[in-house]
Amino acid sequence: MRTVRIHAAVALGATAALSATLLAASPVQADEDPTEHIVNGGFGDGSTGWWGSPVIELEVTGDERLCADIPGGTANPWDVIIGQDGVPLRGGESYTFSFTASGAEARPIRALVQEPVDPWRTELDGRAFLTEEAAAHTFVFTAGADRDDAQVAFQVGGADEAWTLCLDDVSLLDGAEPPVYVPDTGPRVRVNQLGYLPDGPKNATVVTDAADPLPWRLADADGAVVAEGDTAPSGPDATSGQSVHTVDFGGFTEPGEGYTLTADGETSHPFAVSADLYEDLAADALSFYYPQRSGIEVLDEIAPGYGRAAGHVGVAPNQGDTAVTCHPDTPCDYALDVSGGWYDAGDHGKYVVNGGISVHQLMSVHERALHAPTGNPDRAGDSTLRLPERDNGVPDVLDEARWEMEFLMAMQVPGGEPLAGMAHHKVHDESWTAIPMLPADDPEARYLHPPSTAATLNLAATAAQCSRVFEPYDAGFAATCLETAETAWSAALAHPDEYAPATGAGGGPYDDTDVSDEFYWAAAELYLTTGDAAYEDAVTSYGLHADPEVFVPSGFDWRYTAPLGALQLASLPNDLSDGARDALLGGAAQYLENVGTHPYGLAYAPVDGVFAWGSNNLVLNNLVVLSTAYDVSGDEAFRDAVLEGMDYVLGRNALNQSYVTGHGTSDAVNQHSRWYAHQLDPSLPQPPPGSLAGGPNSDTATWDPVSEAALAGCEPQFCYVDDIGSYATNELTVNWNSTLAWVSAFAVEQLR
Repeated sequence: MRTVRIHAAVALGATAALSATLLAASPVQADEDPTEHIVNGGFGDGSTGWWGSPVIELEVTGDERLCADIPGGTANPWDVIIGQDGVPLRGGESYTFSFTASGAEARPIRALVQEPVDPWRTELDGRAFLTEEAAAHTFVFTAGADRDDAQVAFQVGGADEAWTLCLDDVSLLDGAEPPVYVPDTGPRVRVNQLGYLPDGPKNATVVTDAADPLPWRLADADGAVVAEGDTAPSGPDATSGQSVHTVDFGGFTEPGEGYTLTADGETSHPFAVSADLYEDLAADALSFYYPQRSGIEVLDEIAPGYGRAAGHVGVAPNQGDTAVTCHPDTPCDYALDVSGGWYDAGDHGKYVVNGGISVHQLMSVHERALHAPTGNPDRAGDSTLRLPERDNGVPDVLDEARWEMEFLMAMQVPGGEPLAGMAHHKVHDESWTAIPMLPADDPEARYLHPPSTAATLNLAATAAQCSRVFEPYDAGFAATCLETAETAWSAALAHPDEYAPATGAGGGPYDDTDVSDEFYWAAAELYLTTGDAAYEDAVTSYGLHADPEVFVPSGFDWRYTAPLGALQLASLPNDLSDGARDALLGGAAQYLENVGTHPYGLAYAPVDGVFAWGSNNLVLNNLVVLSTAYDVSGDEAFRDAVLEGMDYVLGRNALNQSYVTGHGTSDAVNQHSRWYAHQLDPSLPQPPPGSLAGGPNSDTATWDPVSEAALAGCEPQFCYVDDIGSYATNELTVNWNSTLAWVSAFAVEQLR
């Protein structure tokens, strides 16, 4: 696990220390004694100044500790609270919050300093893991605003069994020195920590201020030097703020494990040179989806360590997804069974537009295996993944895609209803659920949100593709998919401007007010499946067709799907492929140049220089474009750019961080998730191997409190924290993993 250095006198009993730090620069008050802002924190005056939830009684023991019997059977941490109101804070001032606590072994409690009313904005949100013996816990934060009425709260609910909590020495002192987050970037020689293909490109980056070339040495696992040369100075890199050199050791092709690269007195993390380098990653990236499934028990024998009860099937406390009604703000007179599908990200919501691009890319793994010159259907065949449907004669990647596809089709408005044929935009909880929380423990009411044109076109596109890929395996299901797709297309034409709002509670908005790109993608998929002239005319009627500028510098994602249509038309047999291929090759040229000129081999160069939320997904989608350009042209420059572009994701970056769980020496392990939440609850697992972290996000408008605390003033590549609270940089999602799965499957096939 990566070590994080917090520069302050902070002895934490909680692994959420990073979540508790705020970085406003406030000097230590050297000439004044700190002021205590907690009343009766030692409980010498009984429970004066403190309150508790109605389900508990506060008792002060003879040794002046505040104790309470905490009932079991509660769902959320905030179901049981001990607190104090009226705590004054001064914006910009740094505080030390400390307490001593004992309770059930390894029981997490949530310590907050916050606004006392909705929306409960927090100044501190820390976790402390208790022991049966009293232990001290300390957090440091900087207040973001003046408050006369802040609330200190210990949220202690959410346990299955009753237990006893005791508190003492609760203190909130001003005059603290703010801790400074300094990421541990390891050795200054940055490599792909997984490794390199024997006949593929091999590049590394050295962080150094040296002006002249430096000698480098490649050593095997025994320390014997097997190759050497000189670095190439690159100068300052705007994305990292570093001065760097590059190393090209592509001439070395001998397979082996444990190689290291040394330059400027630093030695890299070890790596392999191997022909089967990406085999495990490709399988892990696709096997990620089974533990994300909703509506089914996840079996530990299939996904060891990730077994759990079925979520949202109507078993208490779940209210379930088997008969979900429309949101009270937009009522309807029907309910839908929308069980199944994948949980979208680190929450319990399911979103059609995000599910659409995700299931599309999984089905495209299969289509590429069938049609690309280097594709191999056997590698994407039956019994290749960890999922229950093995050995059924259907490629496993399609079995997994069907789980989501059936959910997407279930989101369609029934015939005879207003907006019939359109797709509801999303289904999720009325309010945000607690973290951590297993899906089966979610007690919130669930609602369908209004249909949208974007969701409807996602359904049309994916259902059309579904009809194509499933026809050889289940003709009846394929026919249902096509009927669904054509119904959705007609509904979208009839209602072209039903936009999802940009607001909402309990789930992400996934708003989008320009759906011309979705129309183009859906038309392309329907044309590829049917060959119908009406869909061909729809494709060519959009200015997006055969235009290289469809492939924008910032890449594509769920909100901008026109490139999906262009990629499909360029790579699959059809009468419009020539124009689409010309556009693809023209668009891919910019990403090829990005990789070739960037000292970290980065396939991402947004015009404004700002790394967006989910930048790793955008990097990988640009690699999808490069991969497809290689498939249609055979130009090995595109192929090599894909392989070098993967270096960035797997450790050759400013943070020396592999962004994929379980792959690399210094891999991300604390992605934002409600049930892969080991960082907050040791009884829960970390994310499964092959999970992609969102990656650096320098758009400060989208930051979460953890990012705001740790990343002030960061250069784009440094705007990342491997912390479960940093959803703006470290979330996992189904659409980020789908592009990792696509590119990993491509990389597996790239052996000359």
